[in-house]
Amino acid sequence: MSEQRSETTHSGFIAILGKPNVGKSTLLNTLLGVKVAPITPKPQTTRRGVRGIYSTEERQLVFVDTPGLHRAKDALGNYMNREVRGAIIDVDAVLWVVDLRRPPGSEDKDVARLLAGISPEVPIFLIGNKLDAAKYPDEALALYRELLHNISKAYSLSALNDPEAVYALRDELLTLLPEGPFFFPQNIRSDQSREDWAAELIRESAMMHLREELPYTVAVQVLEWRDPEAESSPVYILAEIWVERSNHRMIVLGKGGKMIKEIGRTARKQLEIFLGQRIYLELEVAVHKAWREDPEALRELGYES
Repeated sequence: MSEQRSETTHSGFIAILGKPNVGKSTLLNTLLGVKVAPITPKPQTTRRGVRGIYSTEERQLVFVDTPGLHRAKDALGNYMNREVRGAIIDVDAVLWVVDLRRPPGSEDKDVARLLAGISPEVPIFLIGNKLDAAKYPDEALALYRELLHNISKAYSLSALNDPEAVYALRDELLTLLPEGPFFFPQNIRSDQSREDWAAELIRESAMMHLREELPYTVAVQVLEWRDPEAESSPVYILAEIWVERSNHRMIVLGKGGKMIKEIGRTARKQLEIFLGQRIYLELEVAVHKAWREDPEALRELGYES
């Protein structure tokens, strides 16, 4: 006799929190086995909560990746921190990601204070990340544990280089899910639109190529997406890179258009890998003065204020 599949399903939300640049988005991408969130070595790469969905036949994990909790300096920063605080409402578990290469700082303590206020029924997993690069990982993890007394379990791992440890964490989270219907179709990996996802990959490329403070003043908006009429034709994507000053625009363009070509080349390669299609990517650069303080501009970019 063939084994009958259970009709009971389990599902739940898992928030991923931490200060900037501790590897939250890398952890999310590894948990899912596909890239849904941008990754760079620079802090504050993630600006909005991204939901990544992992489904088995009977269980569905909805991970909520959040911006790094930080001391905000503008309206965009305030929005990012609201995203963090909103992510821990009505979740089934929290992953608090920390960097094992260094001891807790003031922003880690801010995260711990935030987590101290959530329901004691919500399990909190302390995820010590970047284990492969840490000199004193056990000592660092112990210092983080001292900041929060309601930690359910602690993991030490490398989200980038130790996928097996990440999958073990994922398997444990699957056992915690309450009974309930799936929130998303089983084949969906993210709640982002394709335009938002592409914009984030383009912004990731810009952040990787640009130096100093300029990457933090850049935003990207996809203006047009045309699927090919013929199978041999490429997908056409037109995107606009936002900067705050005219001299920033010249930097993004580069001498003879060299910088914008490099940004586009890197982004196009990633888009083609993940879409499995040829891409024709056209990039423009526009000046939107002080967009990080403009509520209308933030709404247009999808950063609801």
